[in-house]
Amino acid sequence: MRTGNRSFRLALGSLASLLLCASTLLAAGAYHVIKKIPIPGDGGWDYVAADSEGRRLYVSHNTEIVVLDLDSGEAIGKITSGENTHGAAIARELGRGFISASDPGSVTIFDLQTLATIGKVRVGDDPNGIIYDHLTQRVFTADRGSKRITAMDAKTGKIAGTIDNLGGRTEHLASDEAGHVFLNMQDRNTTLKLDARGLKVMETWPLTSCEAPSSMDIDRAHQRIFIGCRGGTMAVVDITNGKVVATQPIGRGVDAAEFDAATGLVYFSTGGGDGAVSIFHEDSPDKYTLVENVKTQSGARTMALDHKTGKVYVSVAGLGPRPDAEPGKPQPRAPVIPGTFSVLVVGQ
Repeated sequence: MRTGNRSFRLALGSLASLLLCASTLLAAGAYHVIKKIPIPGDGGWDYVAADSEGRRLYVSHNTEIVVLDLDSGEAIGKITSGENTHGAAIARELGRGFISASDPGSVTIFDLQTLATIGKVRVGDDPNGIIYDHLTQRVFTADRGSKRITAMDAKTGKIAGTIDNLGGRTEHLASDEAGHVFLNMQDRNTTLKLDARGLKVMETWPLTSCEAPSSMDIDRAHQRIFIGCRGGTMAVVDITNGKVVATQPIGRGVDAAEFDAATGLVYFSTGGGDGAVSIFHEDSPDKYTLVENVKTQSGARTMALDHKTGKVYVSVAGLGPRPDAEPGKPQPRAPVIPGTFSVLVVGQ
């Protein structure tokens, strides 16, 4: 009789766990495009960054960052940075923001309250990814043209050092806020573990199941990084040993990944085909379930997540015919149709 009671309780526990997981997935479902925010001006774009605490969205657009109010969607200012503006990193405790631009390579420092420019610092050529590490209070740029990492003291704006001769195409970064920065090497199908203080490569991890690793975010509590692979998969890597513990198919042309620790949801924005935001639920650190593929727009490859509302912001524009390949540009991007740049808001 006791054995039967124990079996019954175990069965009830398993059923409760299944119902909880099912309810979580149902609650996370029914995502769709709920709003489109037009942004004046022409030219290309790159990353989007959300400051959920400060209620601002930083949208790169050609030579500037357009700043939107996360609650109203209204534009509240602009920050001119330079040709080929890439992205922004926010240091709220310092009251500063940082913008990377390929002009040929700089970081613009600005005041978070006034949006006024504080200074401009030369880094390596073509600084693509940019993050702020709270532990070291350093800004890290992935200098794609120079094949290096630059670390800048966020308080003083002075260069703290570099990690040189990486020998490949540097892409997105993430920090565990415990002394390490992780960097995707897109053309080598590897991820590097870097010493954020000593500025050196600690480990190189091959990603055999990941073609052209691009976007990255991190689950610090469970020590996992989420990597969007341009070939059409997402890969989850255990940062304690560098092992790929899970993969899932996504669209091609990914260029953004976001993780929400409060909900356990992982987001990837892919611009290939019709464009989509793929949303997964972290059932456990090594198991992920597809919640939804939300149709966006062709070329909508970058996004940001508002951790307060759970809404996703995706940069888009109408695109003309893709030009023919030429030396140095084997995969040229399609031109932007003037007057079509905007931000899609994806939510429930």
